[in-house]
Amino acid sequence: MEEKNYITPAGHERIKKELLQLLNLDRPEVVKVVHWAASNGDRSENGDYIYGKKRLREIDRRIRFLNQRLEFAVVVDNLARKTGDADAEQIFFGATVTYAPVLGTSAGKETTITIVGVDEVDLEIGYVSWVSPIAKALIKSRLGDCVKIQTPTGPTEIEILDVQYL
Repeated sequence: MEEKNYITPAGHERIKKELLQLLNLDRPEVVKVVHWAASNGDRSENGDYIYGKKRLREIDRRIRFLNQRLEFAVVVDNLARKTGDADAEQIFFGATVTYAPVLGTSAGKETTITIVGVDEVDLEIGYVSWVSPIAKALIKSRLGDCVKIQTPTGPTEIEILDVQYL
């Protein structure tokens, strides 16, 4: 059995949008090209046919992958936490967390991350997977807590400065 695939509502929508794009636009377009190329005769040296078949396999593989990810997706919506209930200061999946090291050369340097599903990771914008070491260390902590995390330079203590659910 596949492990659950936690995902934010926005991430789920992106995957569905990509799947529909592949099914409704990309795949039919490639099928037309392959059909046209096949009707031209000799397929062994027909670049359009060979490339089209290869592209069709890639699209079909991606469709199967996205279907599988959606099948096991568990959409986590933090609407209740956005409205400011008691858990709004505690870190769970979907939280945007700002933290800073307590000691060392980078003390006070703030970093902001958002804890998302494995299909949504984008380090350039601060999206980290819920199974990453930093997320595992932060989950269930609260605003103002100090948490020890393991970094490449050794253990570091960080203070949680802000917790938001966007």
